[in-house]
Order: sequence, then structure tokens, then C-alpha cells
Amino acid sequence: MAHAKNHDYHILPASVWPFLAAVAVFVMLFGAVAWMTGQVTIAGAEITGPWMFAIGFIGTCYVSFGWWADMVREGEQGDHTPVVRIGLQYGFLLFVMSEAMLFVTLFWNFIKNALYPMGENSPITDGVWPPEGIVTFDPWHLPFINTLILLLSGVAVTWAHHALVHEGDRKTTINGLIVAVVLGLLFTALQAYEYSHAAFGLADTSYASAFYIATGFHGLHVIIGTIFLFVCLIRMMRGQMTQNQHLGFEAAAWYWHFVDVIWLVLFAVIYIWGS
Repeated sequence: MAHAKNHDYHILPASVWPFLAAVAVFVMLFGAVAWMTGQVTIAGAEITGPWMFAIGFIGTCYVSFGWWADMVREGEQGDHTPVVRIGLQYGFLLFVMSEAMLFVTLFWNFIKNALYPMGENSPITDGVWPPEGIVTFDPWHLPFINTLILLLSGVAVTWAHHALVHEGDRKTTINGLIVAVVLGLLFTALQAYEYSHAAFGLADTSYASAFYIATGFHGLHVIIGTIFLFVCLIRMMRGQMTQNQHLGFEAAAWYWHFVDVIWLVLFAVIYIWGS
């Protein structure tokens, strides 16, 4: 425990979670690539992408919940001193920044293809974007509705956080988190509905692949953020978060606002400008 030490730092014991996380994420991403390109043969056995992706995704979820559970126990035991909490906050901010760089590459891929549809060595006036035969989504229909939903969910998270930090009102915090989680699920459902009614597939054109990869990665982040908020909701209902002890909720709020900002850029670049 932190109060039994002569320093404010938490010396972590050996843990298998980082190794398992690396393996699970590798399998999931390898499966995603195999899913896009076809079957992969390993040691003479054909492995389909969807199965690999599903196994990796389940493994990633298992590792995430196990790792989070350990961190919750550490906080309850007093290991998360003010110094440790600052370190966790900086670490999470660096993680969010790395995720932002991922989306920069996805946006740049889309913009480059839009500006040079015939290749980067061709004149900028050559080619057509979106490619001929591609029927794009009306940005002011489902995409705009999803934008409003995600913005409202961000307002709900801010409302919940303000109620906890400034008023210590657990009931309002719980209600705000419930609203945010429901809106996150609704966003995901509408995104899936949009995909199911798309007039183009992932491998049809460079526009299609850039569209699905960018919106798909964002959708994955929405799912992760929704799970993050749901975990905070459960912990709040169990009384595990207080006005002065809610680092996990802060991280979830930061992550959710990051997801909001990325969607606004995605909506402007891909749905409005790109179509």
C-alpha cells in the first residue's frame, strides 16, 4: 500500500497483461487484414479473416477488462497516490495523441486520393472523385443525425462529470452516463444501418476502401468508448467513484470528447468535402 512506503510511487509487480494485449491485438489486426484480402495460409492450414478477427477481438476485450480490474483494485488499495494519478493522466493523454496521429494518416490517405485520383504523379485536374459509379451518402441525412447524436452524448458526459466534480451529485452523474451510453449505442446502430445500405463495398474503389477504413476505425473507437463509459457507470452505481476519486471517469470523458472531435473532422472531410 502507498502509505506503507517511503515514496509516492507505485512499484508494479510482474504482469502478463502487456504480453497478452500485444498478442491479442496482433491477431485482431492480422485477422482484419486477412478479412479484407481473403484467406491466409499458416502451416498449410487455411485461416479465414473473420475468425481470426473475432478471436483477437475477444482476446483484446478479455485482456482489457482484466487489466482494468487490476487497476481498479490498485486504486482501492491506495496505490494511486497523487503522483501516480498525474503519471496515469499524462500516459493516457499520450495514448490519445497517438490515436490522433492514426486518424491523421487515415484522413491524409483520403485527401490524397481525392486530390490525385489518378495517382500522385498525375496532374491534380486528372481523374474524377468520387470515382464514377460510386453513389455517396447524403451527408445531411444519417451522417448529420449521427453527428447530433454524438454531440449530445458529449454534452451528457460533460453534464455527468460536472455533477460529480462540482456538486458531488452521484444520481445526476449516473443519469448522464446512462444517456451517454444509450446515445453511443444508437450511433453504432445507425452506422451499421448505413453500412448495410451502402451502394459500394470495401474493395470496390480507392474511395470505398478509404471511406470504410476511416469510418470503421472511428466506429471501433466509439464502441470502445461506449464500453469505457459503461464500466464507469457500473462503478458509479457501486459507489466505487467519488467526488475526489474518479480518475477512470476523467479518462473516459477525455476519450469520448476525442471521439467527438474526430467525428466532426471525419464528417467535414469525408461526408461533405469528399462527396
